[in-house]
Amino acid sequence: MRITFIGGGNMASALIGGLIQKGFAANDIGVVEITPKSRERLEQQYSIRTYIDLSAEALTCEVVVLAVKPQQLHEVASDMSGLLHHQVVVSIAAGVRAGDLSRWLGNYPLLVRAMPNTPALVMAGITGLYALEGVNQMQRSQAGQVLEAVGEVIWLDDEAKMDGVTAISGSGPAYVFYFIEALQEVALELGFDDATARRLSLGTFLGATRLAIQSEEDTAVLRARVTSKGGTTERAIDAMEAAGIKASIKQAVLAAAERSRELGDQLGNK
Repeated sequence: MRITFIGGGNMASALIGGLIQKGFAANDIGVVEITPKSRERLEQQYSIRTYIDLSAEALTCEVVVLAVKPQQLHEVASDMSGLLHHQVVVSIAAGVRAGDLSRWLGNYPLLVRAMPNTPALVMAGITGLYALEGVNQMQRSQAGQVLEAVGEVIWLDDEAKMDGVTAISGSGPAYVFYFIEALQEVALELGFDDATARRLSLGTFLGATRLAIQSEEDTAVLRARVTSKGGTTERAIDAMEAAGIKASIKQAVLAAAERSRELGDQLGNK
């Protein structure tokens, strides 16, 4: 399977590195990137092919991954319109709906929309995928292989659910970092130095996440098991409940999903 990336930024670089780690041949991967320094970095780091612009040679592939900023996608898609024939196009641009991108590509039907998240940079991502009806099973598999190179994938049967994926897993790392940030700050207030505060906070999140992944029990059960009657954890949970922390988190995620819908409307209005 030959793959061409349009754009060679951080996420594209992570995907390329993951693909090569999974055994894909470097000479089957190409990148169209206008910045000379970025082309040089990609060539040196991965020994892949690079191109300065779209060409028949660059698009001689089975999969095209659109890895440009959402605001650039309309222009890139317009330039590509008429140049595609059989390739499955995978877009990782946040917010741009598959129908709008298909229209910009001249009503091209072989399109998969993907929403990866930043843990993909360390091969621990999770990606939501949605395919237009024209994409066959083999092409879905090809698209899935690209994103599976950096973590798990979840296929969606309704593109509207992509707003939920964006709100939960796309934006989700920021919520986790926000909580870790709070733990580190209070650790400093409790007298720990920076390094120890960081180790305690990150180690707690890592360990709790591993425990939740490996356990067959619901996270609510795991939480209750730590919360002894009359103990320190119960006092902390009671304080969070009194402050409406869980309700605020839910409200925040719903706000992110609403913003995702708004961005889809804005970006698609071209």
